[in-house]
Amino acid sequence: MNKNGSRNYLKVLEYFRKRRFSKMSLTFPVDAKLKDGSPVQLVLADERDVEPLQDLYRIIVEEGTSYPHDRFPDEDAFMDYWFRGKSTVAAYVPDRANAAGMAGAFYLKPNWPGRARQVANAGFIVVPDWRNKGLGWLLGATMLSYAKQLGYHSVIFNLVFSDNVIARRLWEKLGFIELGVIPGAVRKNDGTYQDAMIMFRSLLEI
Repeated sequence: MNKNGSRNYLKVLEYFRKRRFSKMSLTFPVDAKLKDGSPVQLVLADERDVEPLQDLYRIIVEEGTSYPHDRFPDEDAFMDYWFRGKSTVAAYVPDRANAAGMAGAFYLKPNWPGRARQVANAGFIVVPDWRNKGLGWLLGATMLSYAKQLGYHSVIFNLVFSDNVIARRLWEKLGFIELGVIPGAVRKNDGTYQDAMIMFRSLLEI
């Protein structure tokens, strides 16, 4: 990472930390920098983002290491999973107008309806070429701020694969705790089974 890139990335981290998420008023698009200085733009997803998100999610499903789908869903199921009833945010490098493809995304939705809709659920994906560059952290921090802004009281992840150590460490850095373990919840590519973690983060104290 060059000095300018490192300085810009640290500014982004410091901005989120100083504002403590709750004081932020997010307005999309959000322009930021990754650890290597690459510009990245976060946008509220719309019809322009459906195809790029499908392309990205195909990669994730084929990997089989972070999401439960064992085959790519049909178009209607995909729209239910990623768009309908959700706030979806997409990341592009350098921006949506000039990117070759989507770099990452997350959805945000109520985990339960009615009396428990103040508990949010979210899901994240990052294309392999843009992993380990700070994009996951940026998406996670943005989600927490946006969830707080939308009135959610907390966020729960229902199915964090136990073998996905990088994701678990990221969520711990962002203040999530493990509430429990679902033994043998996920079938791996080799036919064996791994546990899944339930992770939780309150938004009331931030």
